[in-house]
Amino acid sequence: MALMTSDMYIESLRKLNMEVYLLGEKIENPVDHPMIRPSLNSVAMTYKLAEQPEYEDLMTATSNLTGKKINRFTHLHQNPEDLSKKVKMQRLLGQKTASCFQRCVGMDAFNAVYSTTYEIDKKYGTEYFNRFVEFLKYVQEEDLTVDGAMTDTKGNRGLSPSKQADKDLFLRIVEKREDGIVVRGAKAHQTGMINSHEVLVMPTQTMREEDKDYAVCFSVPTDTKGIKIIYGRQSCDTRKLEGGSLDVGNPKFGGHEALVIFDDVFVPADRIFMCGEYDFSGILVERFAGYHRQSYGGCKVGVGDVLIGAAALAAEYNGVERASHIKDKIIEMTHLNETLYSCGLACSYEGYPTEAGNYEIDMLLANVCKQNVTRFPYEITRLAEDITGGLFVTMPSERDLEHPEIGRYVEKYLAAVEGVPTKTKMKVLRLVENLTLGTAAVGYRTESMHGAGSPQAQRIMISRQSDLNHKKQLAKDILDIKE
Repeated sequence: MALMTSDMYIESLRKLNMEVYLLGEKIENPVDHPMIRPSLNSVAMTYKLAEQPEYEDLMTATSNLTGKKINRFTHLHQNPEDLSKKVKMQRLLGQKTASCFQRCVGMDAFNAVYSTTYEIDKKYGTEYFNRFVEFLKYVQEEDLTVDGAMTDTKGNRGLSPSKQADKDLFLRIVEKREDGIVVRGAKAHQTGMINSHEVLVMPTQTMREEDKDYAVCFSVPTDTKGIKIIYGRQSCDTRKLEGGSLDVGNPKFGGHEALVIFDDVFVPADRIFMCGEYDFSGILVERFAGYHRQSYGGCKVGVGDVLIGAAALAAEYNGVERASHIKDKIIEMTHLNETLYSCGLACSYEGYPTEAGNYEIDMLLANVCKQNVTRFPYEITRLAEDITGGLFVTMPSERDLEHPEIGRYVEKYLAAVEGVPTKTKMKVLRLVENLTLGTAAVGYRTESMHGAGSPQAQRIMISRQSDLNHKKQLAKDILDIKE
C-alpha cells in the first residue's frame, strides 16, 4: 500500500481496541468522541496533504529501504535536503491545522533508533538493527502513525531509576523470556497516542549499569494487552462537548496528550531494539532530542503564522490595523517567528551522515533552535493578546449570541467595523484565545517550553557542543599566545 488516504487512516483506527480513559470513564469509541476527534483530524491532515499533487514533494519521499513512495513521516533522512523538507512540511501542517499534528515524535524516533541500533550491533553483535529495519518497512508499507514514547514520570528526580522507592516510576524490564520481555511503567505527555497504530518506546535519560533494566527500546501496537491510555486535561477542553463551533476557537483541529500505563506488557523478541545496553541509552536520547528540537523550527512556526494572521485580523476588525504601534508589533511577531524557522533550516542544512547512513542534524544549531522556541512563542503570544484586546477572554458565549432575547445585544454591542459580521469578529477572538490560552496552547505555548526537553536541557547540550577550547585557541592564534 505505502500511502493511506485520510479516510483509510480514520477507518484503520476503528479496527484497534485501545483501552482509553477520559474524565474518569472508559471510552469505547475514541474515533468519534467530540473531545478526541479534533486531534484525530490533525493527524488525518498528514495523510490528506500527501494525496494532493501540489504538496507531493514535501509530504512524500522515496524509501531507501524499499524504493517505494512513502509518507515523509515514515522516512529516514538521506541528505540535508530531506532534513530541510521535513521542517518545511511541518510548517505547512502547522499552517493547515493551527495545532499539533502528532506524527513528528514517531518520525524523529525512527531516525534516532535507526542509527543507534546500527552502532549497538557493531559493538555487541546484536540483531537490533535488522529488527528495526523490518519494523520500519512494515510502518512504511502500511503508512502507520507511530507514537514516540520517551518521557517517564521520574518520581524523585534526585534519584536514579533503580534507587526510586517505587521501581516502576521509570519504565523497566521486569521479566526476560526466550520469546521476548515483559515491561512495566508509564510514559507521560504522550502526544497523539490515541491516534496512533504503534508506540515506539525509548529510555528517558542516560542510564548506568545499575539501571540497565531501564535501558530498553521496543515497539508494540497501541492496543496491546496491558496498555492503558489516560487522556490528559487541557484548558477549555469540555467546550468541545457543548455543541457549536465558535467557543472552541479552532472548530476542526486540535492535539492531545496522554499518560500511558504499561501494566506488564509483553514485547516479542523481534520488536526489541535495545535490552540493557545502557551505554547507548544517552546516545539514543540525545539523537532523538536533537531531531525533535529541529522539528520545533517547523511546527511551531506554522502555528505562529496562524496566530499572527488572527492578530492582524483582530486589528483589522477593530479598525486599528493602520496604527503604527500595531504594525510594529506584527513586524516583531513575524521577525521572531521567522528566526525560529531560520534555526530549523540552519540545523538541517548543516546535517551530516551517521554510520548507519541516515542524516543527523547539526546538534548545536538544533538545540539553539529549541532554546529560542522556549522564548519567542511566549513573546508572540503576548503581542497577539496585546493587539487583540481583552475581549477575547471576557466575551459572552456562542449560546448568548444565538439566544432569542439577549443575542441581539451581543450582536449590537460587540460589533466589528462596518461590513464585518459580529460573529466573524468573535470567531477570530476565540481562535486567539484557543492558540494562547486554550487547548491549542498546549501544543504551542506550553509545549514550546517543555516539549523535547526543558530549557536547561538545551543549555546543557549547547555547552557540550560549543567547542569552547577551539574558540579559545582562535583567540590565542590571533594574539600569538604559545603554551
